[in-house]
Amino acid sequence: MASNFWESTQRRYWQFTKDELAAMRQKLEDEDPNLVQMYPLPQLRHINIYLNQQFNRLAKRLGVRQQALATAQVYLKRFYTRVEIRRTNPYLLVATALYLACKMEECPQHIRLIVQEARGLWPETFHGQDTSKLGECEFFLISEMSSQLIVHQPYRTLTQLQGEFNLTPEESQAAWQAINDHYMTDLPLLYPPHIIGLTAILLAITCYNRQNTAGGANAAGNSGGLVMAANALAHAQAQSQARAAAMGGNSGPGTPNLTPQGSFAGGNFSSQGGRELGDGTNPSDPKIAKMQRFTKWLAESNIDIEGMIDCTQEIISFYDCHEQYEDLVVRDNIKRFIKARGLDK
Repeated sequence: MASNFWESTQRRYWQFTKDELAAMRQKLEDEDPNLVQMYPLPQLRHINIYLNQQFNRLAKRLGVRQQALATAQVYLKRFYTRVEIRRTNPYLLVATALYLACKMEECPQHIRLIVQEARGLWPETFHGQDTSKLGECEFFLISEMSSQLIVHQPYRTLTQLQGEFNLTPEESQAAWQAINDHYMTDLPLLYPPHIIGLTAILLAITCYNRQNTAGGANAAGNSGGLVMAANALAHAQAQSQARAAAMGGNSGPGTPNLTPQGSFAGGNFSSQGGRELGDGTNPSDPKIAKMQRFTKWLAESNIDIEGMIDCTQEIISFYDCHEQYEDLVVRDNIKRFIKARGLDK
């Protein structure tokens, strides 16, 4: 087991660029274009939302911890970079991934209980499955992932740094929810967990609305907060580049320095309503002060700020896409290829 992300199989084998990920998926579809044409599916984001809901439903019945649930979702994402979804029963894969993740995260569930609860949840598409089928699927899943089962999660970054940035309980919860939501995107296959964790903290600080404790998509819909987040990242990036130039080095992605040191060349940048976060216009505003601290910390560290910018855009884009999601459409399309190809037996 790798003691840190930088030495892990996750970083070496399961972190891709967007182009690489798109090429892998296109290759899977090109292997059998007739299958793809015969069973059209909604956009991938909507499929991810639906599968996330199925994971949550099964995990709730079993009382599974969030860490195991997150690991299971990563397993499924990895698997579907190697196997086209129309060749599988996604419900069986959801149950199998959760079963395997619980073992890996040291909170095992009995295989018979998993099958029993899955049958209760999905009677039409899981009724033909039994413990032997789930056991076979487990070996298939492990094989396609090349037995590389250790997953590093963004939750650790949040728990380590929530005190550093004086997050309120509500902001910590909003950041936790943003991390939960990112599993419905491609981000677990694109960026290191600390980048995603820091992005969640940024969104919690800038976009959390005290009048709306639901967090998630509604919190991220605060347009003024998004302006602040974008400006904060731009400011941190400029300061990081200036600091690197002064030291004769190059800024860019690398192993994060979680206890940044050195001086910070202060400066101003615009936020909502024309306020400047560095000019002391409203020093009593806790959000402004917190944002200043976060921006300074980023500028003094070796964090991939461009990666954070892309993560922020991806999460916000996902929330916009979520508004057009229709559960029935996705469910019917998945059920159609499962039944037509006899994958429920």
